[in-house]
Amino acid sequence: MFPNLPTRIKQSARNAGFDLCGIAPVREFAELQVFPSWIADGKHGDMKYMEARNDARELKRASLARVAPWARSVIVCAINYNTAHPYSTQADTAGASRGWISRYAWAREDYHDAVLRRLKQVEDELRKQLEETGHWVPGTGDLHSRSYVDTGPLIERVYAKYAGIGWIGKNTCIINQKMGSWLFLGVILTSIDFQKNNPAADAFDIPAPDRCGTCTRCITACPTHAIVAPGELDARLCISYLTIEKRGEIPDELRTGMGRHVFGCDICQDVCPWNRKAPVTSAVEFEPREGLVNPALDWLAEMQAQEFQEVFRGSPIKRTKLSGLRRNVVIAMGNSRNTKFAPTLKKLCEDADPSVAEHARWALSRLG
Repeated sequence: MFPNLPTRIKQSARNAGFDLCGIAPVREFAELQVFPSWIADGKHGDMKYMEARNDARELKRASLARVAPWARSVIVCAINYNTAHPYSTQADTAGASRGWISRYAWAREDYHDAVLRRLKQVEDELRKQLEETGHWVPGTGDLHSRSYVDTGPLIERVYAKYAGIGWIGKNTCIINQKMGSWLFLGVILTSIDFQKNNPAADAFDIPAPDRCGTCTRCITACPTHAIVAPGELDARLCISYLTIEKRGEIPDELRTGMGRHVFGCDICQDVCPWNRKAPVTSAVEFEPREGLVNPALDWLAEMQAQEFQEVFRGSPIKRTKLSGLRRNVVIAMGNSRNTKFAPTLKKLCEDADPSVAEHARWALSRLG
């Protein structure tokens, strides 16, 4: 029996710098049942890692039991990454000469590292508490736990809902009534069955009630119509997917909808009423690097490999690679309708990178 363990875990999470923490059971939640059909319909686009299967050819992310049969509970921690800067829908883009990088990618440190460091602190404290109370002896193998930040074979937002962190909004983001949706999630899978060890206690947190109501602002605001139904995203249409995950050519019909986004997109969160009064983070790691809020498009377009490595060292922006970033930038230049970019685009039409050159020709035609 560990009657006070859930309370101690939440205190450990607060001590580590997390804003929210909850515990969910491992169950076959209804939200997980739609994942196979989402994959079958190809709405994950080129994100092949989403298709990961076990030896029985079953999708791993559709059931945690398939990849971690020992897991009985999921500890979900969340940390606010909002900063005191305008939203993309409010930002001054300086005469259409600047682009937009998603809020989460401004940070001085990659959020994977920042969140995982805190998560490991909570996991270590959990083991320490169990050892001190005699519930676990190191080296016996009786306790299993594993920490993940966006890298585990599970759908974190589903467990975040059942851990009471927030509800899953119509834009598919976790929304907390007090914090809004600017939240990074980290999870700890554990073999501890909190309900079994706390039969008289409320071991698991109550799922957060859905408070989106009749609001559809995120759906109507999406320029590429990626939210095809409340809570259902077609990644192939999403600006974040197009600017980060999509390699090579962007479909012509989606380019204009990308606006001046060069890495990620925040629109569906920017227009969410629950983010109107979202608090500012206290984590200094999430303050923006110099030049990444409304970055100059001509600077990014001319960027070479060495500068890319230096500017974005330890940044999630490296995921799109230099080629993908420059491709996104020339699309943004075309969408800007700013004729000052014409000389740059003419030069980029002959760029050694065929993807950049092809999109530069399209962008130049947009400038007339």
